[in-house]
Amino acid sequence: MKHHLFSCLMWLFIATFSHPLHAAEPPPLPLANNYQQDIEISQYWVSEKLDGVRAYWDGTQLISKNGNPFSVPEWFTDAFPTQPLDGELWIGRNQFEKLLSTLRQQPINHKLWQKVRYMVFDLPAKGLPFEQRLVKIRQIIHTHPSPYLFIVKQYQLSTHTELMEKLDQITESGGEGLMLHNSQALYTAGRSNHLLKVKIYRDAEATVIGHQPGKGKYSGLLGSLLVVDKEGNRFKLGSGLNDQQRKDPPPIGSTVTYRFTGKTINGLPRFAYFLRVYAEL
Repeated sequence: MKHHLFSCLMWLFIATFSHPLHAAEPPPLPLANNYQQDIEISQYWVSEKLDGVRAYWDGTQLISKNGNPFSVPEWFTDAFPTQPLDGELWIGRNQFEKLLSTLRQQPINHKLWQKVRYMVFDLPAKGLPFEQRLVKIRQIIHTHPSPYLFIVKQYQLSTHTELMEKLDQITESGGEGLMLHNSQALYTAGRSNHLLKVKIYRDAEATVIGHQPGKGKYSGLLGSLLVVDKEGNRFKLGSGLNDQQRKDPPPIGSTVTYRFTGKTINGLPRFAYFLRVYAEL
């Protein structure tokens, strides 16, 4: 009985202090629109779209896009500047699930964190266009050397054709896509064409509302997820699920990310393909 009471008290302590009762306000982050072929490419800086987790460095701690502080080893941010930064926690291409596992492990797994990098792609500074912010990012990282702090490589292209060629190269190498930053844009919260994502496939989120049983080789396993998108469209997601996910599928009520190539006249995604469970951080 005493052991049970002690366990309950310990669980309450962990639940209370591992997660804040009231999450901070989400940081005012710029958000990307999808690329459309109606812009002047030469006016944008181009970088790889990393498959990591967005993180805002406020000068003292790393915060998720939802406003929740990440539980990070002290040594990881020890040499970081007091200047706020905008970037992503990242391990490498096709390592998203490993990154999530690292972020969620409690107590902190220091060995896994040694493989994580904070990749900076913007500077939350008022009144400065992106190309000037880019210069300052380089200066900040140069004066604050850390094995865990890096700048995302930025470069410029001239035409849509060059952009598509670069997209093909990145995708064939296992990358997710490209990001475009307008060189003259100020750091402004919200979604705009000052920040664009370029991908071969589009992606979106949907909520799991049902599990469809499998047939044939998937008999006794999950056949597909029944999901609903933010517009209220219901459809099935079967392609992209691995054997483990079919044995232990994303629970009803969870959010998943899927990719697609366009939409039908009825608003349903074409060639919908499961990517991952959405990271609620």
